[in-house]
Amino acid sequence: MEIKILLKPKDFKPSYKSWEIEGILNPGAIRLPNKKILLMVRVAESFPKLKEQNFCPIIVTKKEYDKEKDKSLKGVIGKNKNYFVSDSCKLPTISHFRKVILSKDGLKVEKKSQVQDFSPAPETSEYGVEDPRIVRIGGKYLMTYVSVSEASGVSATLAISSDLKNWERRGIIFQEQNKDVVIFPEKINGKFVALNRPESNIISKADIWISYSKDLIYWGREKNILRTREYSWEEARNGAGPPPIKTKKGWLVIYHGVRLVDNNSVYSAGAVLLDLKNPEKILARSPANKPLYSPENIFEKQGFMNNVTFPTGLVEDLNKKDVLIYSGGADTITTVRKISLEKIFKSLEYY
Repeated sequence: MEIKILLKPKDFKPSYKSWEIEGILNPGAIRLPNKKILLMVRVAESFPKLKEQNFCPIIVTKKEYDKEKDKSLKGVIGKNKNYFVSDSCKLPTISHFRKVILSKDGLKVEKKSQVQDFSPAPETSEYGVEDPRIVRIGGKYLMTYVSVSEASGVSATLAISSDLKNWERRGIIFQEQNKDVVIFPEKINGKFVALNRPESNIISKADIWISYSKDLIYWGREKNILRTREYSWEEARNGAGPPPIKTKKGWLVIYHGVRLVDNNSVYSAGAVLLDLKNPEKILARSPANKPLYSPENIFEKQGFMNNVTFPTGLVEDLNKKDVLIYSGGADTITTVRKISLEKIFKSLEYY
């Protein structure tokens, strides 16, 4: 398995003077019509001067901005005028998305955006947007992502675009607390299909569920299809990674799992094959004692959050034999792994 660091914080300019970029991580990935690959990467920033006072920036409306008297704790970001003021810290960083263009082989960076391409929005995601996943259905690009706000908490949200530039924000599709939402790249039995990860701290753990929709907005027929396993690399929780891709053996889903080691979380990646006609049916899965890969390099073991590899992008190589997996490493950098489909298939336990 070939692994490479693609993006680091130092490769990008902060959005605002005196801000710092803490992480370039967890990108959505899609192959463009010209065969190059676009990443929509999460950029996590902090404002050290504010953090010393236990304050963090949040995005607000122009009206709220004008009411703020302390000019040292407010400002404007980007050409679209994203207004921010200070508030008590609820998250260590505030995130937005930037576009990165990769070569056709998916291994070389050709262009990096130095401005916010998709920003948080007042009232619906004032604390940031996180962890995008992108899929194309017909002539439209669908981007699911996490929005964080006072009113809606941590929710899964949808935006739609025809050109990957102008996005129509369609709002929440899975209410809090639900993350890791990925949409299948085609309808199955006449319905849109999504994997998602609702959370509960009472009885069940955070597992991967499946849901169906006629219109991408209202989802139902939920079912838990991929539960965590005791004494495994995913004993604490799991969640979908990138959107599934269609293969000769079934829908290939790369997902993450978490286990606790000395009360510290370790994020690894596994794979599962779902039936093409009935995606609730599991055909094969990474063994409980052997993930597809785990944090194995220093840049995945040490960073903003240690021991994390978090896959969010999956693109088939042009040779049709390999796939490219784009992941966040230690919540700090973005990596790419190139691995053959055959190797993934052989690593699985079949049912």
